[in-house]
Amino acid sequence: MSEREDGRGNEREGGQGDGGRWDGRGPAIGRRVLLGTLAVGAGGLAAAPYLQGGLEKFLGAASQVDPTGIVNTLPNGGGFRFYNVAASVPTKTAATYRLKIDGLVEHPRSYTLADLEALPQTRTDLDVQCVTGWRVPKVPFQGVKVSDLLDAAGVKAEGRALRFTCFDGTYSESLTLTQARRNDVLVALRMQGKPIGKDHGGPVRLYVAPMYFYKSAKWLSGISVTDKVEPGYWEEYGYDVDGWVGRSNGRDDAPTV
Repeated sequence: MSEREDGRGNEREGGQGDGGRWDGRGPAIGRRVLLGTLAVGAGGLAAAPYLQGGLEKFLGAASQVDPTGIVNTLPNGGGFRFYNVAASVPTKTAATYRLKIDGLVEHPRSYTLADLEALPQTRTDLDVQCVTGWRVPKVPFQGVKVSDLLDAAGVKAEGRALRFTCFDGTYSESLTLTQARRNDVLVALRMQGKPIGKDHGGPVRLYVAPMYFYKSAKWLSGISVTDKVEPGYWEEYGYDVDGWVGRSNGRDDAPTV
């Protein structure tokens, strides 16, 4: 997300990080840049709707070079907040992107973006709920069911859980096999009717519809089948491993499903 949903570095907006705190990894953003960002954010609140898309792109890009987390406090037209736990995130294109499926499987494989796009697609239209409180209603996501990828890989008998890794080099997440096999858990390729941009974790991200958005890891690069749950990035800092909306992290939000 992210995105505390995506706190110290991945996106609170979508599954990686949830506090936007600076942990000292990477240079502090300059004072002029911060003041400029604040000015743009304030102006965006009063701008015409056609400017909101540009503001969202600006904040998304700024969040990737702002380890202080100040950019994360600024709203944008889409209702999301942008968070990042790494000092920088590389750009992946259709030519360079790969999703690796490995671990306790019979048939390890690496998928290109074209490979994933050629598989049967599933669409959901559900609310996105961040563990920090913000919510975006009815966000369309489209992609490949994680269960389909597991079936193609052939999970070994000792497989019990999944570990998700990201090409930012820092973020990780986890699900049990039962959770991952839900029909609303996707390797997402499209969001709001268009390919997922880098700011939102593209070109490919995880989407776990019934859980808080920190479980929906951005910049997805790997799915490993493991014999037990390995807590993800934010679980190491106290977030619940099972992040069900309204039933975890001490919150009572309405479920997203």
